[in-house]
Amino acid sequence: MPAKLSAIDTAKFVAAKRACEFVEDGMRVGLGTGSTAAWLVRCLGELVEDGLKITGVPTSIRTAELARDVGISVTTLDEAKWLDLTIDGADEYDPELNLIKGGGGALLQEKIVATASDRMIVIADRTKQVETLGAFPLPVEVIPFGWQTTKALLEETIAALDVMGDKVTLRMDGNAPYITDEGNHILDLHLGRIGNARQMALVLNQIPGVVENGLFIDICDIVVTGNGNGRVQVKDINNGSSSEDVIEFDEDENLFADLGD
Repeated sequence: MPAKLSAIDTAKFVAAKRACEFVEDGMRVGLGTGSTAAWLVRCLGELVEDGLKITGVPTSIRTAELARDVGISVTTLDEAKWLDLTIDGADEYDPELNLIKGGGGALLQEKIVATASDRMIVIADRTKQVETLGAFPLPVEVIPFGWQTTKALLEETIAALDVMGDKVTLRMDGNAPYITDEGNHILDLHLGRIGNARQMALVLNQIPGVVENGLFIDICDIVVTGNGNGRVQVKDINNGSSSEDVIEFDEDENLFADLGD
């Protein structure tokens, strides 16, 4: 049996478990990428094993592989066309449920899938909640051609915006640049604080060479936040509701202890 879960793993697990309650039989569900989203995929896999019928649209190659491994039927967004729900993690979220995403390198597919859904639910632990976005480096996906020119344009642009820092770094994978599923690079913007996230999102996408940025503005509908003691908060931005409950589970039967960061 796996060892006792850490507080952070417990928080991710209970958030994922609670988010599964929004999934209904027959739904087409966008499946996010990252360590927290992986817990969701495993939880959904258990429900599928018990008879739940859903179709998953993964946001990355690795999520697709995990979904198939746990028995979830997988299709493409082109085949599904529109989704009932997308559930994904986040690197940061603010009180208005605006997000920074892309720490796992899948921001482009994640944003496309999320915006092709009736609702987006974010699952997170308490550390992802912030008053102002920007402490987590903001990922920007860029095409490889002329990326250094794109980097210089980004540096020039953010220097004129309401931020605390203006450092831009190329994301690496060992000694080579990180390559996204679409064959692009990621430039991480170390901003410290983003004074106007909406303006930032619009301005960044006007720069030649930029494919997409990791700011998710007015996309997320619900955030499910897990805590290390098993408590879960659910905040719905559309109806202004907020609720809290406790997720009970038998840790000795937990199969997810290998899904930490």
